[in-house]
Amino acid sequence: MFRRNSTQSAEPEAEVTVETPDQPEAQAGVKGRTPGKGRPTPKRSSVQGRKAPEPPPANRREAAKRAREVRMADRAEERAGMLRGDEKYLLPRDKGPERRLARDIVDSRRNVGTWFFAAALLILVGTNPVWPRPVQSISQMLWLAVAVLFVIDAVVLSRKVRKLVWERFPKTTQGKAGLFMYAVMRSITFRKLRMPKPQVKVGDPI
Repeated sequence: MFRRNSTQSAEPEAEVTVETPDQPEAQAGVKGRTPGKGRPTPKRSSVQGRKAPEPPPANRREAAKRAREVRMADRAEERAGMLRGDEKYLLPRDKGPERRLARDIVDSRRNVGTWFFAAALLILVGTNPVWPRPVQSISQMLWLAVAVLFVIDAVVLSRKVRKLVWERFPKTTQGKAGLFMYAVMRSITFRKLRMPKPQVKVGDPI
């Protein structure tokens, strides 16, 4: 009764270890199945860089504030465009390639007119009756000299504008008198105050 059953093995059965491949590799071996990427799929809005829509204003005060900010941004953009000479933002008096050329001509030279008003102010002070007669006489002579130099410089400027503008734009419809006045008025404005800003330096070829 204590005999070992003949069906039992004399030695214990060895364990059979079955290696299971990694999950992605196993999935890749299955036909028609794409292995996982290992990370969540990003949303389309984040991929395309879209901004979330701005929520509507809560009240009239917030709506007015937003409208004011939009107007200020538009004005800042217009001013920046005007300063750099962008045709889209220029005033009607500044638009056109002829006007741009006239501005470049003025900005590329030293103009007597730039200092005309400053000199005129000093001379006006010197001609005040409180000063001695010799000082008044010298101031009057200086006033005459500055006026003559200004007229000569304006004539030279107008001739240069007429020569270059009508050579490069023979079919222009610009009036000569209006273009000359435009150039002269720019020449009597200090360089830092000119609008649009100068796009050339003094001495640059035009």
